[in-house]
Amino acid sequence: MPLYEYECSSCHHRFEKIESFDAEEEKPCPKCGSVAKRVLAPSAIQFKGSGWYVTDYARKNSAPPPAPAGADKPAEKSGSETKKEGSNS
Repeated sequence: MPLYEYECSSCHHRFEKIESFDAEEEKPCPKCGSVAKRVLAPSAIQFKGSGWYVTDYARKNSAPPPAPAGADKPAEKSGSETKKEGSNS
């Protein structure tokens, strides 16, 4: 069940209540008895870091990230390299 925050319209007292999703948006103020309305409160979680990528938290000894598209073809050898490999001198 979510935690809702309320603020009184007359004395501006803020309080929290754990209620179901379908709870009414107005409650009596526990301090003065006036109408208190539900307010938006900031989230309790904080996201830190550069992003949500596997490589952000990868270990140093883990596999490298995949190569970009088109890099999966082996590099072609130049003519001088093929001649050196073919000769046994």
